[in-house]
Amino acid sequence: MERILIINGPNLNLLGERDRKAYGQKTLEEINTLIKGVADELSVEVEFFQSNHEGDLIDKIHEERKKADGIIINPGALTHYSFALHDALEAVGLPTVEVHISDIDKREEWRRHSVITPVAWKVIKGKGFEGYLVALRELVNHIRAQ
Repeated sequence: MERILIINGPNLNLLGERDRKAYGQKTLEEINTLIKGVADELSVEVEFFQSNHEGDLIDKIHEERKKADGIIINPGALTHYSFALHDALEAVGLPTVEVHISDIDKREEWRRHSVITPVAWKVIKGKGFEGYLVALRELVNHIRAQ
């Protein structure tokens, strides 16, 4: 059974409260429940992790490098400047899908550049919480096709 690590970065614990116009009304817990439902349909295991601390995210990626088959990550604001997170994802070499609830290309100028994208197998943005579900389906299909 494939194991997928789902990582959410800074401030994503405030989903459902924070800027509902940009991020929707679902909480992170509600989104994780929906992801778990799709994981069950696909017969894959998911591990959820959220932190507001860059080092904790990196430690989790390192910890899961030999347990996980792939990663889905919404790095939050770390998307735009965390070369350390980029390096961690690159170092473990797992297929990674970068997810953004909002379309970062249509937001403030500083949000339009991702340092994570170069190490991601795929990027999904602007699909709301459904982006996570699309990411899971596509990542599992990619892993199984290898």
